[in-house]
Amino acid sequence: MNAFSFYNPVKLIFGKGQLAKLPTELSTYGQKVLVVYGGGSIKKNGLYDQVMAALKEVNMQVFELPGVEPNPRLSTAKRGAELCKKEGIDVVLAVGGGSVIDCTKLIVAAAKYDGDAWDLVTRKAIPKDALPFGTVLTLAATGSEMNAGSVITNEETQEKYGWGSPLVFPKFSILDPVHTYTVPLDQTVYGIVDMMSHMFEQYYNEATNTPVHDEMIEGVLRTVIETAPKLVQDLENYELRETILFAGTLGLNGFLRMGYNGDWASHNIEHAVSAVYDIPHAGGLAIIFPRWMRHNVHVNPERFAKLAVKVFHVDPTGKSAEEVALEGIDRLVAFWASLDAPTNLADYNIDDSQIDLMVEKAMVNGKFGNFNMLDAEDTKAILTACL
Repeated sequence: MNAFSFYNPVKLIFGKGQLAKLPTELSTYGQKVLVVYGGGSIKKNGLYDQVMAALKEVNMQVFELPGVEPNPRLSTAKRGAELCKKEGIDVVLAVGGGSVIDCTKLIVAAAKYDGDAWDLVTRKAIPKDALPFGTVLTLAATGSEMNAGSVITNEETQEKYGWGSPLVFPKFSILDPVHTYTVPLDQTVYGIVDMMSHMFEQYYNEATNTPVHDEMIEGVLRTVIETAPKLVQDLENYELRETILFAGTLGLNGFLRMGYNGDWASHNIEHAVSAVYDIPHAGGLAIIFPRWMRHNVHVNPERFAKLAVKVFHVDPTGKSAEEVALEGIDRLVAFWASLDAPTNLADYNIDDSQIDLMVEKAMVNGKFGNFNMLDAEDTKAILTACL
């Protein structure tokens, strides 16, 4: 491990019926609340009414920002920040999945910043303050409910970047598996791919001597792989939803990356793809990550072989480390395909016409990746293999 400091102040409120704690948690921070949500699914499944009833209990003055996109847009976050400034909002509540929470993180930081909100995303400016916010999670996927990271798309410039600040940790997050019952099959699968990708990004890291981390990541991955096929056949099974919901949070709340950063090259490439084509983030990862793995097996074949044996139960007898590693990657591809995740960019009608543009966007800050640094040639090779 590398030397590290760890900090995570999020109050995690997990389990059935925990929305009852929302009035007490939220009213601590003031009376004017902005409720941020997405395309309206929370109105269809009744969660919106439950949240509004909870806010009414403590006589909160409610403002709303609906319509957050699956790849949250800068313009939406700017509208939210301006609303906060105009109305003197005390606290913000994100009700939804990772996209809603990511957008909210920029809203609460930009609400306390006088410049362009994009400055915060591009790190031209560092947040000095932020409004407090809480979350009611509806989708197991990103882990944004218990971290300080966010990904925002600038639709005008076709740029998509991750950013973060300790000031944008949620104050609390309410996770009730029942609130994920109505998540459609495709979004459930995307969430599973996303959380697994987060764990892979951390497994392939720049550190040495990480046996505790390895066992934790391998264990959570095995649990997800065992649970996912059952869940896609039984979407309203409480125990299965509970397992996947907790796995998604644990996958990116910092617990699995103490002592290293992880690689994150696959995410950088995917951000370039979805900035140009606006495809689902996890769909892009399902396509890109196995290609990144094959491209990088040579860097440390023993590392890839370990994952293949411990997580995908590849028999290493009589095989080289590289052979074991490649068999493990094949099993990952087969597993995601069995859940009906996409396997090629062609599944989204993406051809080679914009590969150079996507490479350019991926390379905007130069070489990237911590397990193995990639240049433009590497990036183009990976994207070409994804077609």
